[in-house]
Amino acid sequence: MKPQPEVIELDVGNLEALLEKIQAALGEEVAGPFRELLHGYQQFLKMLENKEISLRKLRQILFGVKTESTRNVLGSDSPSTSDGPATTQAQEAADGVPSALLPATSATGTSAGEGSEPEDDGQRRRPAKGHGRNGAGTYTGCEKVAVPLAWLNPGDACPSCHGGKVYASVEPRRLVRLVGQAPVGGRVYELQRLRCHLCGAVFTADPPAGVGDEKYDASAVAMMALLRYGHGMPWNRLAALQESLGIPLPAMTQWDLLCKAAERLRLVYEHLILQAAQGKVVYNDDTRMRVLELMDEKSRGQALREDDPERRGIFTTGIVSTAEGHSLALFFTGPRHAGENLREVLLRRAQGLPPPTQMCDALDRNVPKDLEVILANCLSHGRRRFVELADAFPQEVTYILEALKQVYQVDAEAKQQDLSAEERLHVHQQRSGPVMAELHRWLEAQLAERKVEPNGALGQAIAYLLRHWQKLTLFLRVPGAPLDNNICEQALKMAIRHRKNSLFYKSRRGAFVGDLFMSLIHTCFLCDADPLDYLTQLLRNHEQAARAPQEWMPWNYQAAASSAPTEPANCRGSPPVAPS
Repeated sequence: MKPQPEVIELDVGNLEALLEKIQAALGEEVAGPFRELLHGYQQFLKMLENKEISLRKLRQILFGVKTESTRNVLGSDSPSTSDGPATTQAQEAADGVPSALLPATSATGTSAGEGSEPEDDGQRRRPAKGHGRNGAGTYTGCEKVAVPLAWLNPGDACPSCHGGKVYASVEPRRLVRLVGQAPVGGRVYELQRLRCHLCGAVFTADPPAGVGDEKYDASAVAMMALLRYGHGMPWNRLAALQESLGIPLPAMTQWDLLCKAAERLRLVYEHLILQAAQGKVVYNDDTRMRVLELMDEKSRGQALREDDPERRGIFTTGIVSTAEGHSLALFFTGPRHAGENLREVLLRRAQGLPPPTQMCDALDRNVPKDLEVILANCLSHGRRRFVELADAFPQEVTYILEALKQVYQVDAEAKQQDLSAEERLHVHQQRSGPVMAELHRWLEAQLAERKVEPNGALGQAIAYLLRHWQKLTLFLRVPGAPLDNNICEQALKMAIRHRKNSLFYKSRRGAFVGDLFMSLIHTCFLCDADPLDYLTQLLRNHEQAARAPQEWMPWNYQAAASSAPTEPANCRGSPPVAPS
């Protein structure tokens, strides 16, 4: 029988003392990770003591969560999918939830708007996700080859009936054939050379038209930028892939090309920031980032910012702005918070424009100081606090999530119908206003009548909603005010993907190059533009784009590109700097 392991009991003070000894003997580089582990352990114990964590939340912390939809959180056995109105009334009597706020149910007990299918209305059922079938029209990036009918021409007699004539009045049949290729491909031109046997003169064939003088075409540089900053492929991973396919592309070369390309696109990036400053609605948030140059300065005790010597954090801020019917994305990496970066952008706002509507979560660091904005807070953040408590308080969470689901359904219908900002506001006031008013009364009653513990997890979640209620419900009073900050959080996934795959930027310069390309690429995504074609056209016509950057935005560049003379893109720069 194996002996039982010895149990060693240590309090936090003892562990801190041991860490100090480790630091004194081995240095902060060794002791730092253990200190972070200790702090995480302390936080986990605190959550257990305050009963703020459940198995569901622990799984989400460890493995993440795919979706927070009401159906996924509440499950198929939630009260909203039970049998008929009678069950809803019984629940109201049991837990004080008004049935008027719960979704209308059909005779089969299915909530309207979720899970129901129209009957006999001519609408086709949408195909299930993951079916893997795409029509030929979705392959917009494929080269199109017209194949004529060799033995029959328009106007010829019909070989079937011999009486009529055939015409090209039907759509062609489309065949899709996909081939594999390297991300960055190329050609090797072998120019024939002839030598005179008498005088030794050598004669070399001229290269074909359009080959150019540069080894790396603008499209190759654009593909590197898209892979690196749009989809998070690290330098060395792309270099290894290209090497295995017989087209070497060293990491140093990639950095050299993109660093030079960023300089050529700087004015376009600056104009994109100027356009974002004029937006009617701006979203912002940030995520942590690693920049080795800044981290090294921090470890040596140097101040990251002269105006705030105590600042220790490094972040990537994401800003999404809606201006003139277009959505723009900006990224900024450094020691500034999201609110500080947004302030620098809004300082470029034209005088006379009304203050923009700003959407963010409730952190103070997201708000620009000394600038007027119409502040809205993210309803998804407030909702998420209850999603985490679905196991501990199923009835209360069910009521709250079902009420908020109705608001999101109204907003989805407004987007589907392409309503104007004023029309959307009117619809929300008519349909979402009563729901939110009843929800507000119910939340106040939970605390006033002591139905929940104010200091408990549910009480704190309710207090958060009530404390920020005016900012959370701005969509009921201001035209165009959004419900949540999801569009900005989705944009920040690009920076998070870079952090997870590449781990860090090496320098401030590397962070700037990443911010520039991420901003241009994600703006293309928001505008339904082809980022590869956009970056290629910018690099081929960088001089024209620098002279008139307003004509080279992702939503209007095609007109300028079609009329501009094509320039070979010289993207080779000075001696390369080490990859960041």
